Amino acid sequence: MTADGRELRGGDAVAERADGTRGRDSSDGTNTEAQPPGSHADSTQQAQSEPPDRYVPLKVFRYDPEIEDKQEPRFDEFRVPYERGLTVLDALIYARDEYDSSLTFRHSCRQAVCGSDALFINGRQRLGCQTQIADLDLPVRVEPLPHQPVVKDLVVEMDHFYDQMHAVEPYFQPDDLPDRELEEQRQSRQNRKKIKKSTRCIWCGACMSSCNIVQGDEHYLGPAPIVNGYRFLMDEREGEQAQQRRLKILSQEHGVWRCQTQFSCTEVCPKDIPVTEHIQEVKREAIKESVNFWN
Repeated sequence: MTADGRELRGGDAVAERADGTRGRDSSDGTNTEAQPPGSHADSTQQAQSEPPDRYVPLKVFRYDPEIEDKQEPRFDEFRVPYERGLTVLDALIYARDEYDSSLTFRHSCRQAVCGSDALFINGRQRLGCQTQIADLDLPVRVEPLPHQPVVKDLVVEMDHFYDQMHAVEPYFQPDDLPDRELEEQRQSRQNRKKIKKSTRCIWCGACMSSCNIVQGDEHYLGPAPIVNGYRFLMDEREGEQAQQRRLKILSQEHGVWRCQTQFSCTEVCPKDIPVTEHIQEVKREAIKESVNFWN
């Protein structure tokens, strides 16, 4: 909650001070903008004269709702030494380890597999571990994912997202099991090719954050759950009863029909899943099922 009682969500605008400076003012009125560890005013001035490719200016969203005075959100700026291959996640880890250990963000595998470090970087949803600093305009601006309540700094609440994901029953429910315990349930190459891209989803939430319909309708399943529903709906190994039940879930009032085909989800997907295309395929399956019902 902000000082005026609003629930803070990722993407909310944060005003800088009227004098245009950044950082926090200490009790004696001096600016406490983050500087390299052990530096003083003279060394800071010297560091700022270094070639621009030596340091990366990193502006990071900061907010802690548990602080008693309910301080307003702000941006802290850090200077991170640049080296080839530096990612946004690398820069955040450096800022946390060298400047401020209270800086909070999620990360795990650092290989674009776990999906835990999805962030709003320079105005776009991206994975921190996948985003090269060299590919970004400076200063690099890092914020929490929009449209989701902020827990602290770059961490957002994910419970609602996970509830939506589980609502489509993203797991196999075959009608019959193989006769032998370890026997494979074979899948044709054609069917594997059809659903292959949808299996890449890493539950990062980037597509949900980019979707304007999700922002306006909290009951809308959203692109990620629909893609996961599609993945099992179209799998030939899935049981017929489970497919029918899942299609009913996907085609309900707050399902696929709420999609307005803006393609924002497809644009930000770090795994290049054709999200909007898969949503349209589910719509076609729902229409086919409806026609068959009335025939």
